[in-house]
Amino acid sequence: MAEARRTPELPVAAGRVTESAIRIAVVHPELLGTYGDGGNAVILARRLEWRQIASELVEVHPGAPVPDSCDVYCLGGGEDKPQARAAAELSHGQPLARAVEAGAAVLAVCAGFQILGRSFLGADGTPRDGLGLIDAVTDRGRGRRAVGEVVSTPTAALGARGLPTLTGYENHRWVTTLGPGVTPLGQVVSGVGNGAGDRSEGAVSGRVVGTYMHGPVMARNPILADLILESVVGPLDPIEDAEANALRAERLAAVGAGGGARWGPLRRWGRRR
Repeated sequence: MAEARRTPELPVAAGRVTESAIRIAVVHPELLGTYGDGGNAVILARRLEWRQIASELVEVHPGAPVPDSCDVYCLGGGEDKPQARAAAELSHGQPLARAVEAGAAVLAVCAGFQILGRSFLGADGTPRDGLGLIDAVTDRGRGRRAVGEVVSTPTAALGARGLPTLTGYENHRWVTTLGPGVTPLGQVVSGVGNGAGDRSEGAVSGRVVGTYMHGPVMARNPILADLILESVVGPLDPIEDAEANALRAERLAAVGAGGGARWGPLRRWGRRR
């Protein structure tokens, strides 16, 4: 019998950090900046600002040292060669691992998600070492691409607050298989997700969250954004999310009309993760 997956839970910080600004790092936007994923950091900063909590956006560019002193790190999607370069640079000194050990949170989307695993495939199809922050392996799938809307049901309540249905846009190839101790972020209702045949989408491992959802995912799923923030600043007061709720309803309606993702042919114009 397969080992049961444990309930995902983002650890909540004991108390709100107020003595200094919360530092949100956008990691290698030139390499991992596909599909507007840099907007995730902006959403996180705004949701702090709306609660009168100071924040600072920190862009970490390729070739520059990655600070291990930030509170949240955001990695986005990217093409094969930039992804491999980002992984190689982030492996030097393991700054993300040190930051997570010190209490930081990480949000990684698509190629960034793959980098956080134990291994992923390079542009030539050979395995490359990942950062090992998530027990996951990305390998060759059916050779076709998942393109379109993806909808998933959260696998369990995360922290003190339950999550509604998660929505996003996926555009990736390969398959990500989670290790036995890693919990998916959600179970796919419509779309492909991790593509491993178990309907899993994304992963949660401590304060590390990986997903294939673009959107940006924080704009489309603000409660998830708040849970990530709460893992580093403590409980947050609720705020009005009428616009996000309207976007959710519109996207769910689109999927109901046949807008979900499917495995589609590889695009000739590029090979994005």
